[in-house]
Amino acid sequence: MATHAVLSSGAKIWRSLACTKSELRLDLTLACGQSFRWRETAEGHWTGVMGGRVWTLTQTDDTLWYHVYKTQDEQKWVSDRKRRAGISLHEENKSEERLKGALKMEEAELVAVTSAQGTEEEEEMLRDYFQLNVELGELYREWGAADPHFKQIADIFTGVRMLRQDPTECLFSIICTSNNNISRIQGMVESLCQALGTQLCQLDQTSYYDFPSLTALADSSVETCLRDLRFGYRARFVQQSAKKILDNHGLQWLEDLRSVPYQQAHNALCTLPGVGTKVADCVCLMSLDKAEAVPVDTHVWQIAKRDYKYAGNGQKSITDKLYREIGDFFRGLWGPYAGWAQSVLFCADLKKFQKLKEMPHLMQPKEEEEETRIACKKTKIKMEDNGAVKLKKTKSAKLSIKNEKVV
Repeated sequence: MATHAVLSSGAKIWRSLACTKSELRLDLTLACGQSFRWRETAEGHWTGVMGGRVWTLTQTDDTLWYHVYKTQDEQKWVSDRKRRAGISLHEENKSEERLKGALKMEEAELVAVTSAQGTEEEEEMLRDYFQLNVELGELYREWGAADPHFKQIADIFTGVRMLRQDPTECLFSIICTSNNNISRIQGMVESLCQALGTQLCQLDQTSYYDFPSLTALADSSVETCLRDLRFGYRARFVQQSAKKILDNHGLQWLEDLRSVPYQQAHNALCTLPGVGTKVADCVCLMSLDKAEAVPVDTHVWQIAKRDYKYAGNGQKSITDKLYREIGDFFRGLWGPYAGWAQSVLFCADLKKFQKLKEMPHLMQPKEEEEETRIACKKTKIKMEDNGAVKLKKTKSAKLSIKNEKVV
């Protein structure tokens, strides 16, 4: 039986690409609630499904390592080729040496095909999935210069990238997040894949499945199936949304939303059953290339009140107006990649990562402090002598601000 790959057992089966941890941290990016398909299968090794393939990823300081497993179909193809080669040679009464040589040639042929076609394609898939064309370090510097609170968090939570997921997987995974926690969502998404997806391979007693197609999700039996899997009211939303997409728009509709403006894509998603403003923003940000989308839930609202001193006029729930104001505030503060910046603060606020804040880290050099002070003046964020941060309302920031110390 195949086992999960581990880098320490030898690098021959691994491929790599240059990528520093300041540009990507797997432990933060893959476990912060963007995707629910990745598990840590060995220390620092993450195994999951992406693009219809099973991957294990790990990293060293300046290198991202990846191994892609053969699917069951590929394994069956190799086995059939070996069997046919063996039968043919036996029928011709060839020697055992010739048989072994032929089998080795068959395997070499497969390796050659994989090397010529698969390696380049898989590296491109990985670069696309992590959006490695975006220089994250530069964005962190820009956000930190505009926002002292972000700068404080960013020194600890480096390398949090926004994934570029398959739109179908992202949409139906996010529908499952309503009134849920990350652990339970992972279980639900896995159950969905096991019930309706195609099995790809098995590693150490664990089976990996591809995400179901829109056609599979739209079948009339899906709601009952998912209710049996304890999806509750979400079962109806999954089946009805898939059916509406197929009936009204077609298979390519979700991917086509990548090429339209943010608000148009957002409004289109909100026409689907079970898709509200926050779910639509998550899908826009995590799969449709809308980096300015800022999903606002009660968690993000708490961040706005606690860390940015938003008074909120005593509101106890997130209204449509409040949702827009918070999103506009962060877009005004962080710019066109505001959704990426928000994901860093969201990650930093998760309970599972709180121990990172307890680790000692170096103080800023004086030169860097001065650069930050100058940049803050431009954005009307002033650092007081006592270490408090005085925030003033800007034209793009409509939220109420109080003069209080940022912790």
